[in-house]
Order: sequence, then structure tokens, then C-alpha cells
Amino acid sequence: MANFILDKRTYTSDQIKNGEWKESDLYFHQAFTFCQSWLNGQDTFEVATSGSTGKPKNIHIKRTQMQASAAATKAYFGIDHDSKILCCLNTWMISGKMMLVRAMEWDVDVFLVKASANPLEETDLPSTLDFVAMVPLQVQSIFNNPSSLAKLKQIKTLIIGGAPSNPNLVNSLKKHQINAYQTFGMTETVSHVALASLIQDELVYDALPGVTIGADTDGRLWIQGPMSDNQKIQTNDIVDILNGSQFKWLGRADFVINSGGVKVFPEIIEEKIQGTIFEHFGSIPYFIYGLPDERLNQKVVLVLEKTPPENYSFDVLIESLKKHVNRFHLPKDIFFLEKFEFTDSGKINRIATAELISGTER
Repeated sequence: MANFILDKRTYTSDQIKNGEWKESDLYFHQAFTFCQSWLNGQDTFEVATSGSTGKPKNIHIKRTQMQASAAATKAYFGIDHDSKILCCLNTWMISGKMMLVRAMEWDVDVFLVKASANPLEETDLPSTLDFVAMVPLQVQSIFNNPSSLAKLKQIKTLIIGGAPSNPNLVNSLKKHQINAYQTFGMTETVSHVALASLIQDELVYDALPGVTIGADTDGRLWIQGPMSDNQKIQTNDIVDILNGSQFKWLGRADFVINSGGVKVFPEIIEEKIQGTIFEHFGSIPYFIYGLPDERLNQKVVLVLEKTPPENYSFDVLIESLKKHVNRFHLPKDIFFLEKFEFTDSGKINRIATAELISGTER
């Protein structure tokens, strides 16, 4: 039987099922209301998509899909009944809901804290946690806090999702030998359907048990499995299929730039230039984008969340970038924005942010 623990209060599954909790805080009340519906056998649930490539929308997901997802993750990591897990993600979203479902399906103790930049600052957490899911921003914040980092090192299995982990974060995970995995998935597949170890030399995704993968003629990944209700879901993710259960992620088809007939994958370029951006501007959000261009069809531009420095030089920055990318991938223009637009799940909303470029400094 799952136990739900927050602060120093513990509720059993039976108490949650019968509505016997005393939490007036909307965040925990909403989480327990979802759990109550689950424990009473509700068959379908409405969840919001993240809105990473378009407007967020509500979709309905079957109980059986969520159960299949939880079972596949349990099998992949070998979770047992004595495990302790942490739910520190927004329970309005599928990622947070699935942590609650895992607790109930696995019959384990789940510690609940509000979604925050550093959830390990909570003082009432156990010294060792067996399974935790976070977004990159949370993990990065933890690395900046020595006491929280000590707790992170005690987590047996950490999965990171919502957005790709940047190279600096990956290097930190490797340095401290934290058993972390990058997730691949979406709301429509009920959380992740593939996982890649972040402490290996190459980021290679393994499909979860029961998941079938493939690619269309444009190299876009498709997924089919019980967590997708056995429906074939076509994604906009460009991948390199290695075999029947493994792939490498190259980027989003939505953001692929066709510049003078050359295909440019922004996410790959962003990873290559991460060190240069840090050297010139520090740790700031940035992304590569394609803007319309009469001669090239699209031109590659770099967008930075920063006020232009007084000593900024376009030519100097480009010379630095040339060390890491070829001339076809170099930005033809650079834009500084005071503030980016983000989705509810914490990803940079590239399309909405790019709309702010007009009239900004280069």
C-alpha cells in the first residue's frame, strides 16, 4: 500500500481514497484529489499538453495507458516495494501525475513537495531516495547548493525530462557519477517511452519494454506501445534509428533550418557552441533559430536572453563560434532579448520568443 508523505504528515492509500486528508493548500489538495479518483477506479483522465510547439491543449488519457507506463518504468529500473520516491514536479502536468501513479501502482512511499527550483532543500526528506524525476533547471539549481548536492548523490535513480540537459549539466552529472537518465516522451505517450543514460559517452535512447519504434521517410520518429493505447504516434523528432529498440535524437523537425539548401539542426548547434556562449556571456538561455531570408530561404540566427554588453563585438563572437561549427551553420545575425517566452513546462517557447525579435538590438 502506498503512503503519501509531506512535511511530517503521512496519509495511507485508504485515507486518500476516502478523502481523509486535511490539506487546504491548493497544490496538495489537487494532487490528492487526482489520487482519490485513481484509487476509486476512474478510467480516464484529462491532462494538459506542454505547448512546446504550439498552443497547450487538454487531452484524455486512459487509466490502462498510465498503468502500462508505470509498469514499463518499474521493469526497466527494477523498482521494488521497499522503494522511496519523490514527487517534486507540477502535478497539473503529466510528469507530476505519473509520479503519483507510479507510487500507487508500485505500492511505495512517495514524498511530496511543491515544484520548485531546488526541491532537495526540503528538510524532511529521507537521506536516500530510490527514484526521482526532475527537470534540468531543478538539477542545475541543486548543483549550485552543496548541501542539496550531497542529497542528489544519494538518489539511486534520477530521470531528467521536460527539456534536453545542456552539456555543462551533463558534465556535472558525469563528474559526480550520478545515475541519471534523460527521458524522451510527451503527454500523448503518458510521460517517457525511452531513456538514455547521461553518464555514458554517447546519448543513446533505449525504448521501454513493450515500445516499438521506427522512422518515416523524413527521419521522424514514430512510437507505438501500450502507453500510447497501441496507437502509432508520429512525432516531429528527427532521429537516427540504431536498431529495433535504440535511437539517437538529432532535433525537432519543427525547428530544422533550410539555409541555402543546407539542413541545420538547431539543437545540435546549440550543444556545440555552449562553451563559447558561457565564455562570452555566462550561463544564460539561448537558442538557434531560422528567420526568412530572400537569398538563403532561411538564415541562421542566434538569440540570447541578455542585455547587449558594452564591449560586445559580433565579429569577435563569430570568430569564436567558427572553432566549433562550420561556415554553413554560423549565425548570420545575433539578437539580444531582455526576456524569453517559456512554456508551462519550462521549455523555451522558440516561436513566441522569435516573434519578439523585430526591433531588438543585434
